[in-house]
Amino acid sequence: MNDKTEAEIFAEWTAMERRIFLSRLSEREKQDFLYRWDFWARPEQRPPPGDWPIWLIMAGRGFGKTRAGAEWVRHIAEADAGARFALVGANYAETRTVMVEGESGLLSIALPDQRPVWEPSLKRLTWGNGAQAHLYSAAEPEALRGPQHSHA
Repeated sequence: MNDKTEAEIFAEWTAMERRIFLSRLSEREKQDFLYRWDFWARPEQRPPPGDWPIWLIMAGRGFGKTRAGAEWVRHIAEADAGARFALVGANYAETRTVMVEGESGLLSIALPDQRPVWEPSLKRLTWGNGAQAHLYSAAEPEALRGPQHSHA
């Protein structure tokens, strides 16, 4: 039995084998392949199976916590038009620069034609299907009172 991920196996191919594989894909398929998190993610970066109320990733720098969280949000938002997320960080600036605009943030990980609309003045992201994410600061916990969120 092979315990390697698809991405690890792909990485072991020779440069020529990878070029041949990629040459057989259309431009759209190449783009989709690049953004296919279920292929690139390590097993520990994927959500746990089953119905769970809390998913905690306790890991150090470089693990990919931000990316794993952003991909979880993206997956739900693209599948559920009614999803409403609360994105909470230490402060608004950190939430914005890491979770939304960062290299592993929601704007960076989405396919270009599926990126949510970012409205900084409203502290809101809106996906094409209507799903939304609102940004909050842990320094202002009262701001979370009132709005209804399906995920946080």
